[in-house]
Amino acid sequence: MAAAVTIYVTRDDCTPDRTLGTMRFEDGFVCQTLEDPMREGEKVYGDTAIPLGTYRVTITRSKRFNKMMPLLHNVPNFGGVRLHCGNNTDDTSGCILVGMGRNADADSDGLQLLDSRDAMDAVQPRIASALARGEEVWLDIVQPRVTTTATFHVAEGDATGVP
Repeated sequence: MAAAVTIYVTRDDCTPDRTLGTMRFEDGFVCQTLEDPMREGEKVYGDTAIPLGTYRVTITRSKRFNKMMPLLHNVPNFGGVRLHCGNNTDDTSGCILVGMGRNADADSDGLQLLDSRDAMDAVQPRIASALARGEEVWLDIVQPRVTTTATFHVAEGDATGVP
C-alpha cells in the first residue's frame, strides 16, 4: 500500500455568503481557505461549498485555466473541483481558494483572501512532491462542532486546532 499524505481543511467561519477555513499540511505549513457558502438541501451550481468529507487529490491540466492544478476526485454532485488562487467568492465556482491570510470582515464582493498566489505557490509543490514520491494525497474537510467568528491562534506545535 502506498504511503499517504493528508491535508486538513477545517471550516471555522461560515456565513450565508461564504465559508472560511484553515488548511494544514503534515509538515506544519498552514494557509487559509475560502469556499462558497455551505447549503442545506439542494446545491446551487457554482455557489455551494463541497460536502464535508475526504477526497483524493491529483494534479491535472485544467481546461478552464489551461495549466496544471490540484483536482479533487469523487466529490458528490460536483465535478472539476480544484484548489486555486482567488480573493473572494466570485472566484470560487465551487472550488477551494487558498491564501496566506484572510479578512473575515469583507463583504461577499470584498477581498477575503490575502496573498493567494503565495499560498498556491506553497500548496501545489507540496502536493506535487508527495505524488512524485508515489504517495497518495487526500484532502480531509471537517467542520468543528462549534463555529465562531472570533479569531484564535494555534499554539506552536499544536496541530489540533483547539483554541
